[in-house]
Amino acid sequence: MTHKYIIKSEGGKRYLIIDYRGASFAASVADSQQCMREVIELLGKTNADLVVLAEVYERVYNEEQTKMLKEIADLASLFHRESVWSHEKIAPYPECEGLYAARHNLIMSISTDLIFSDPIAAYLKTISAIKQEEERLSSEGKAYKKCAEPYLKVLNFMRNAFEKTELIKKAKLIISRVKQIPKDRSIYRTLFQVEIKPAFVSSRVFFKTPVGVELVDQYEVLDANVNIYKHPEKIQYLYYISPPEYNLSPEEYMLLTRTREIVSNYHPEGIQFMEASEIREYFKKVYEATIADLAQRNDISLSGEQVRRLAGIVARYTVGYGMMELLLSDRKLTDIYMDAPLGSKPVYVVHSDYGSCQTNVLFTEREAKGIISRLRAQSGRPFDEAHPVFDMDMHDLKTRVAVIGPPLSPDGVAFALRLHKETPWTLPQFIDVKMLNSLTAGMLSFFVDAQASTLVNGARGSGKTSMLMALMLEILPSLRIIVQEDTLEIPVQFMRNIGYNIQRLKTQSAIAVSRTSAEVPPEEALRTALRLGDSVLIIGEVRSKEAQVLYEAMRIGAVGNVVMGTIHGENAYSVWDRIVNDLEVPNTSFKATDVIVTCAPIRFKGSIRRERRLIEITEVGKHWYEEPEKEGGLIKLVEFDTSKDNQYVNEKEVKRSELFPRIAKSRGLKIKELWDDIYARASVKQYMVDMKRKYKIPELLEASHTVPANDKWLLILERQREEHGSVNYKEAEAEWKKWLLEAHVKPLISRGGKGGAKK
Repeated sequence: MTHKYIIKSEGGKRYLIIDYRGASFAASVADSQQCMREVIELLGKTNADLVVLAEVYERVYNEEQTKMLKEIADLASLFHRESVWSHEKIAPYPECEGLYAARHNLIMSISTDLIFSDPIAAYLKTISAIKQEEERLSSEGKAYKKCAEPYLKVLNFMRNAFEKTELIKKAKLIISRVKQIPKDRSIYRTLFQVEIKPAFVSSRVFFKTPVGVELVDQYEVLDANVNIYKHPEKIQYLYYISPPEYNLSPEEYMLLTRTREIVSNYHPEGIQFMEASEIREYFKKVYEATIADLAQRNDISLSGEQVRRLAGIVARYTVGYGMMELLLSDRKLTDIYMDAPLGSKPVYVVHSDYGSCQTNVLFTEREAKGIISRLRAQSGRPFDEAHPVFDMDMHDLKTRVAVIGPPLSPDGVAFALRLHKETPWTLPQFIDVKMLNSLTAGMLSFFVDAQASTLVNGARGSGKTSMLMALMLEILPSLRIIVQEDTLEIPVQFMRNIGYNIQRLKTQSAIAVSRTSAEVPPEEALRTALRLGDSVLIIGEVRSKEAQVLYEAMRIGAVGNVVMGTIHGENAYSVWDRIVNDLEVPNTSFKATDVIVTCAPIRFKGSIRRERRLIEITEVGKHWYEEPEKEGGLIKLVEFDTSKDNQYVNEKEVKRSELFPRIAKSRGLKIKELWDDIYARASVKQYMVDMKRKYKIPELLEASHTVPANDKWLLILERQREEHGSVNYKEAEAEWKKWLLEAHVKPLISRGGKGGAKK
């Protein structure tokens, strides 16, 4: 009896999927003769690239293994076409008539029976028949030669055909190594080491690592293990994840499958009014109760932790995002790419420590369709041939997802996901990872305190948004902040939790075909922001028409406070070129910009690794007319020395600065006193980095500690001004360092500090 099967195309490959649920034999080519027979017979009828045997588990036979089986199916067809068992082939002469029946039965046994269920045995039986016939010819002499030659010709034809197949080539190699012929099917277990995965998991995960790889890192994400390998012949690292659902017992698989079946049609009242995180928690509790009940009824012993773990897996594949969610839970990743056609190539990720990595995960179209349907329902945005681009924020996973499909992507659906850092970067963290040095950090902190309007520019992935977040943490928490973004990257809620007063404005998507009528264009949102009172204004990214509104407001003083934002560019000149020539902001308005910070990925000495660095701090002068670079209007205060991997202050350019004298005049200070402030800011930030390194407490550099440290520093300075009329930075530093040790360093040491930074 042939089991039900379908042919399914996925990622440009054809899958032969056979349903073995309830089968009386093992769904394994290696373990079962019946299964091998059925698979080879079906491959003879279909043109499949991979074979999937589906029951509680799914056994996936890759292209190489499927090709081996397909060659056997083709071989059986060849024997049939050649009629190797026919009278004229094996006993063509009257005197050979008595030999025909035995020869016919033997060849029929090999070519129509054994070849399907045990092709290695069929080959060995052919070899044995040749040997026996040659021995008989040798003993009976010339009288038997006329009858032996046609038969031997057929047998040798069959042997040669067998030996051309990859299966027999590999089997001969194994037999020569072990120096014996296995009496059971163990040789097939060596030849067919298949991927085994739960039937409810659409994505494929392969675990076999290439020869010669070196394990360079290992850690856990949720209940999954992550291994990072370095390949001796590849530029990219290998990112191998082992999901917990691939390591469960048969009893646990049964519980998962039954739980999914029981609750598949359960839709509680009011679910449409619940947040995604609330829905997940609600269903996890339902799954926990269902799993515990099923385990009790089936006499399966499970601990409370096992029940919670199984419920988490079910939730991930029902109300969650499946395998994608597991990758998104690794906050060491910054980007995830799934290119079309899905299923043809592994998922690629960008790791904060190892750069671009190839994973062991193949994301499939079936899983993609389910996720897209869920995202469409959550966002209310269309995704079809008329709207082939879709983008939204996955708030529950702190991720921005962009999806493209036909006709824009003719090969099918593709995903690009950007993971947002859960906590904002801080300037001390940037010092720690050499993004900038402490003096540069002190200067940036000083400019923010002086309310200098600042643009951070750089290419995609250069760290400009991360730098913007770090600069935001230098703003006094007493000031109100308005943040305008089309992509929600800035962790506003976290900043609220540590004491900032922030109002976020979400603007229309930058992608026209992905917009909805309910979204507000950025220029309209900016006009609204300017009417929301005296506030610090943060623009997530300056893109188009809002630039004109922004600079108009800055020029007439309507903003009234510090303005910061990001923009794509390579340096200060390219920022001017884009804003003035592309976005049509007049030169006179552009001069409202005080400082332009440039970030870039650097490949030191041509290395394949890219390191993010701050490469310029440029002041925008006010006394130029047409081209700022030609007329000396772009003053490079800080530059980057690639050979030394360090920033340095350009003393010659600093002497031309118009910004320092302006700040000094507004504060009633001397230029030297401004630099004393900058050096002191640099010193306290470097001290935090030194303490983090000395006591191995990375959490010290997180915003929850650096913001109170900034506040304390300013309070100490303010008290000195009130008591003495001036600041003694040496005394202030000593007092601040003593406070930091008692209030932050010692408590973190006592509880074994945690946390860390990721670009």
